[in-house]
Amino acid sequence: MNQLKKIQTGGKEDKNLSSSSQFPAESSLTKKTKQKKQKKLVDMEGFVTHNLSNGKFRLKLENGVEVIGHLSGKIRQNRIKIVVGDKVTVELSPYDLTKGRITYRHR
Repeated sequence: MNQLKKIQTGGKEDKNLSSSSQFPAESSLTKKTKQKKQKKLVDMEGFVTHNLSNGKFRLKLENGVEVIGHLSGKIRQNRIKIVVGDKVTVELSPYDLTKGRITYRHR
């Protein structure tokens, strides 16, 4: 086995290959990408005022600001219907406070 490695690497032992496995050692970059990044989202509550096309809605938040919100994937998957007048929870990105994602429909 070791002779085969020497032949494949040109007579030199490959430092990334350990003797027990044939895969390179895990680098620090792949460890960092495996960790999930925490996104800082702002959760607000509001009411649906208009129904726009393609799962988008015009919302009036509890602080009086009007935003456009789209349905989250879980709401689409579970086919939860949202109509004008419903109270919803919206996640707003700190980068653009005029657009958001509807994550919950209150009863």
